[in-house]
Amino acid sequence: MTSPLKLHIEHGLATMTFSAPERANVLDLAMARAFASAVQTIASDASVRAVLITGEGKQFCAGGDINAFADTSRPLTQVLEELLDPVLEAMKLLTLLPMPIVCAINGPVGGGGIGFALCGDIVLAAESMKLRGGYSAIGLTPDVGGSWFITRRAGAAKAKEVFLTNRPFTAAECRAVGLVDEVYPDHELQDKARAMAQKLAQGPKQALARIKSLIEAAQHHGLHAHFDMERESMLASGATDDAREGIRAFLEKRAPKFS
Repeated sequence: MTSPLKLHIEHGLATMTFSAPERANVLDLAMARAFASAVQTIASDASVRAVLITGEGKQFCAGGDINAFADTSRPLTQVLEELLDPVLEAMKLLTLLPMPIVCAINGPVGGGGIGFALCGDIVLAAESMKLRGGYSAIGLTPDVGGSWFITRRAGAAKAKEVFLTNRPFTAAECRAVGLVDEVYPDHELQDKARAMAQKLAQGPKQALARIKSLIEAAQHHGLHAHFDMERESMLASGATDDAREGIRAFLEKRAPKFS
């Protein structure tokens, strides 16, 4: 059976591609298991320095498999649990990875796909991208971190609008409220996203990991505690070969070659 997700690792960049375009890259059990396996592979590979998540076809991810939800031979809670458990464990692992994550949303996204689309440190979208919650329309609630990522990126009021009204948000609207960081013409998205991810994969691995940690901690720390964390992080970074190389490259007006 062909996997609904492709994983390619080369030159420090791990690219995860949802590859069931004929089914709108739907989040079914096969996709859930493939996603979990790919994340585990990335986490276990010390060569990976950045991650790119995208999809094939005209739709990034339609969300959960409604046909599976409609199966009356089993309780819906059992179907949902079987689907969610591998995905949520993988998402927990993915969001703890110390390397940058870039998401390239190649088209409409809804339901559980929202978590996949917005989990990145950098989120880029095609002009054809639309975002729609959809959960309450079928009597369900957000999952895969969608409500968390939208609240963190755009605030509680916008998250309520997304999930209570279920109206579609265009790529331009998502950009305006901070749900995505940049919007590109459809034919440019993949090249722009890959260039961004490759640049991050060539960056100073330890410094980028510390930057992610600092920014996450800033949302919980008091100012003085954060001063202390920044000091410790700066001194640890200053002790690395990457810092020496970066400074030399800056003075010599050349691109740095980080280890």
